[in-house]
Amino acid sequence: MFSSRYGLATAVLTLLSATSTQAFAPSNAFATKMAPSTAMKTQLQETKNQNVLQTEDTKRGEVMTFSYDMSLEPKYEKPTYPGTGNGLSGDAGEYDVVVIGSGMGGLACGALSAKYGDKVLVVESHIKSGGSAHTFSRMHNGEKYSFEVGPSIFEGLDRPSLNPLRMIFDILEEEMPVETYTGLGYWTPDRGYWRFPIGSKQKFEDLLMEQVDDGPKAVAEWNALRDRLKTLGGSTTAVSLLNLRQDNGFLATTAGSLPFVLTHPDVFLDLNLTFDSLHKTVDQIVTDPFLRNFIDTMCIFCGFPAKGAMTAHMLYILERFFEESACYSVPVGGTSALGDTLQRGLEKFGGKLQLNAHVDEIIVENGRATGIRLKNGNVVKAKKAVVSNATPFDTVKMLGTEQELPAEVAEWKDQLGKLPRHGAIMHLFIAIDAKDLDLSHIEDPAHLVIQDWDRSMQDSQNLCSFFIPSILDKSLCPEGKHVIHVYSSGGEPYEPWEKLKPGTDEYEAYKEDRAEVLWKAVEKCIPDIRDRVEFSIIGSPLAHEAFLRRDRGTYGMAWAAGTGAPQSGLLSSVLPFPFPNLKTPVDGLLRCGDSCFPGIGTPSAAASGAICANTMVPVGKHLDLLKEAATRDPLYKFLDPGFMGQVYKPLVEGQTPSPELRVEANQTA
Repeated sequence: MFSSRYGLATAVLTLLSATSTQAFAPSNAFATKMAPSTAMKTQLQETKNQNVLQTEDTKRGEVMTFSYDMSLEPKYEKPTYPGTGNGLSGDAGEYDVVVIGSGMGGLACGALSAKYGDKVLVVESHIKSGGSAHTFSRMHNGEKYSFEVGPSIFEGLDRPSLNPLRMIFDILEEEMPVETYTGLGYWTPDRGYWRFPIGSKQKFEDLLMEQVDDGPKAVAEWNALRDRLKTLGGSTTAVSLLNLRQDNGFLATTAGSLPFVLTHPDVFLDLNLTFDSLHKTVDQIVTDPFLRNFIDTMCIFCGFPAKGAMTAHMLYILERFFEESACYSVPVGGTSALGDTLQRGLEKFGGKLQLNAHVDEIIVENGRATGIRLKNGNVVKAKKAVVSNATPFDTVKMLGTEQELPAEVAEWKDQLGKLPRHGAIMHLFIAIDAKDLDLSHIEDPAHLVIQDWDRSMQDSQNLCSFFIPSILDKSLCPEGKHVIHVYSSGGEPYEPWEKLKPGTDEYEAYKEDRAEVLWKAVEKCIPDIRDRVEFSIIGSPLAHEAFLRRDRGTYGMAWAAGTGAPQSGLLSSVLPFPFPNLKTPVDGLLRCGDSCFPGIGTPSAAASGAICANTMVPVGKHLDLLKEAATRDPLYKFLDPGFMGQVYKPLVEGQTPSPELRVEANQTA
C-alpha cells in the first residue's frame, strides 16, 4: 500500500530476468452475536491443514505463507454475488495488445501501450475497473455512503514525485485531485496511541526521543541504518522503474545512470543486500525494540515484516518519507479515482476498456498466444501480445487443459500455480453518526492497530488498520457522518470459509466472530462506535475473492526475500530473485501486476505494467517517451538517458522488441 521504489542496482539486474451485493450485505450492529454451532466446529476442525494450523498460535519470528495446488479442482462451489457482473459482455475484434484485468498493472500497461501507438483492449471481468483500488457505495435513508476496499495509504500522489504511479499520471497528462495529511496513527499495546510523522527527519527523531528510554541510542541506530542503505536509496534518482524493459534495450534506457555507477561503485557491491531479507541488516544495526517494531510495521504493507521483506522495499521510506514535501494522499472521491485516471489516459490515446467481460481462455496457436476467448464465446485476437494482469494463480487457469501448449508450459503452470501466497483479508465497513464526535485526539485518517507485539504481524487477528477518509474527503458520505474501512493483515486462512455458504447462520456467526477484532481496533479511537452505527458490512475472504478477483482472496504472492522464485529468469543464476518473470514460455504472453517485479502495492503494480508496455515496443519509442517525460517536471529530468542512451541505441535497437513481440514477424510466421 505504501509507495515502493527500487534503486539502480535492482533496476539493472531486474532486466536480466528477461451495486447490490449479498457478500457485503449490511448486518445489524446491535444483533446478538451467534456462537458457532457444533456442526460448524466439526466442519472447521476438518479443515485444519498447514495453512490453518500456522495461524492458530502465531509467534513474532514466524513467516507465514499459504499454498494451494491449482491443478486440482476446488472442492466447493464458489459463491456468486450480485453486483460483480455475470461476465457475459465483450465483443469480438482484433487488437495489437489485449490486457486481461484492469488493476493498476493492467491499466498502466494498457494506457502506456496506447500512448506508444498500439491498438489496445483491456478486458475486466468485474463491472468496475481498478482492481483492489476499488470504491463501492451504499444507499442508506436515501443518502449515499462510499467505502474503500483495498489500498488506503499513498505517498507522492499530490505532486510530481518518485512514485511511479504519479509519474505515469504525468506521462499521460492526467490529473487526480487529492487531499493530504502528514502522519500515520499507531495504537500499540505498550504505548497506546502515537503518531509516525512524515515530511520531517527532525520530527521522527523527536518521536524516538519521546517514546524510547534511551532516545539518543535509538536515534543513532536509526541514522546508522539510513547511512548503511544511503547509496542504494540515493540511486532512486539515478534511474527509475519507468526506464526498465525486459530485453537488451535496457542498456540504452538506463544508460543515463552511468555517472552514478562510476561515482558509487558500492551499489553493485550491495546487490545481495538489495534482494536479501531486510531483517539481516536490521539485526546488525538496530537493537531498540521500538524501532524494530516500527520497521516491521513499515514492511508489512508489502506482505512480510522485516523478516521476509526485501531490503529494497524500505529504500523509498528511508529516503523519501523524511523530505519536507512528503505527505500522504486521499484521492478525492475514493481510491477508484486511481483507476479512473488511468482509464482516461487509456481512452485518450485510443485504447478501450471493456467491463463485465470475463476471459475463459487464453488462446495459444503454434506455441504463441494469439488472443482470448470470452465467457460469451467471442474471440478477441491479439496481433502482438496478450498481457495478464491476473494473479499467477488465476492466469494458469486461463490456459486450460485442452489446447496444445509448448512443452515448457506444463512445468511453468505447475510452478506458478503452487507459488506461496499471502492469506486472505477480512473487511469491516462502518457508517456512523458523527454528531458531537470529537476526533481532535487524532490528526490523520489512517491508523495501524497492533494487539500483541509477540505475535506475528501477518496474523489477521493481531494487526489491522482502519481508515476514515471522510475526515478529509467530505464527498464520501452525508454531512455529519463518517465512513470507516477496517481491514486485517493478509493472513486470514481461507479453508474455514470455503465450506460455508453465505447467508447461513454458520456463515454469519463466523463472520461476526472473525470481525470482532476489527471492531475492537476502531473502538480504540472511537469507544462508542457501536452506538453510533448507521449500518455496517462485514466482508469475508469469500467476498474479497469475488469482488477483487483474487483467487482465495489472497493479498498477493509471498516469495520471501533471500530465496529465488521459480521462473525468475537469468537473474536467479546470479542472485535469489523473489519474483517470477514477466515473460512466459508462451510467445506473446506476458504478465504484470503485483506478482511481478516490483511487487505488492499500487505504485509497484503500476510500475510492472509500465515495464511490460516498454518491453513490447522498439527501444527508440521507449527513449522518446522518456525524453518527453523528462520535460514534465524538473524532478523528472533524470528519466532521459540523454546522450548515453543514444550511444547505446544502435547497439540494441535491432533486438527490440523481442522477436515474439514483433507484429510483422508474427504476421508472416
